Amino acid sequence: MIYQISVALIAVAFVLLSIFIIRLVIYSTQTLKAATKTLEHTANTVANIELQLKGITKETEELLHRTNELADDIQAKSESLNSLFNSVKGIGDSVQTINRSISRVSTNVAEQTERQSDQIAQVVQWGNVALDFYSKWKQRKAKTEAEVVQNQKEEI
Repeated sequence: MIYQISVALIAVAFVLLSIFIIRLVIYSTQTLKAATKTLEHTANTVANIELQLKGITKETEELLHRTNELADDIQAKSESLNSLFNSVKGIGDSVQTINRSISRVSTNVAEQTERQSDQIAQVVQWGNVALDFYSKWKQRKAKTEAEVVQNQKEEI
């Protein structure tokens, strides 16, 4: 009888152990399925991120290429503007030289005019005298011609 009870206890223990193991296997299977789904979802997410990163990388490379082209273009235009600014500076220097020359000429003319102002006044006076002589000569000539015409009329 002990032997039978022992076998019965062993059988009950084996049944309980089997139930526990079955439940553990079922729970583990469910956990593994959930983990598998999570891993699949994670794999999909990583794949999507990889695709997005490829697109971003391509766009970044294109942007970098365009930026380099733009930098080269700006450099070339900057160099051409440098020559323009150098030309403008040269023109400014030339205008400044011309202004200095005009200033010197003006100063010389003013000094010469001051020095020769007495001579200029004499020339103007002689010019006025010459104009007076000319106008008097013209008047005499006109008077003489009028007298000649008058005499001719009287003779006729």
